[in-house]
Amino acid sequence: QVQLVESGGGLVQHGGSLRLSCTASINIFSINTLAWYRQAPGKQRELVATITSGGTTNYDDSVEGRFTISTDNDKDTLYLQMNSLKPGDTGVYYCNAFRWGHVYWGQGTQVTVSS
Repeated sequence: QVQLVESGGGLVQHGGSLRLSCTASINIFSINTLAWYRQAPGKQRELVATITSGGTTNYDDSVEGRFTISTDNDKDTLYLQMNSLKPGDTGVYYCNAFRWGHVYWGQGTQVTVSS
């Protein structure tokens, strides 16, 4: 079982920045893939960015060049640095872990970008 706890959400103005954190209950180096998803009101949850245990990253086109996913293995923490935020980035952001065929989710953290 893997527990994930997100933090760092909040209210920010258009063009601002936030950094989300997700701390895992186990050594994240043992997790195959970590990811950030988001869900806007009335919409389906969508993939934002992924990072593998080998460090390969991928981003949705809508955040490419603005968001950066990274990990700190010493702290067992996943990050999402979000710059140049837009109102369309508003939503609940979820941390996700895929480990040996099992999927785990955090409880989510709210990000609101005002225009």
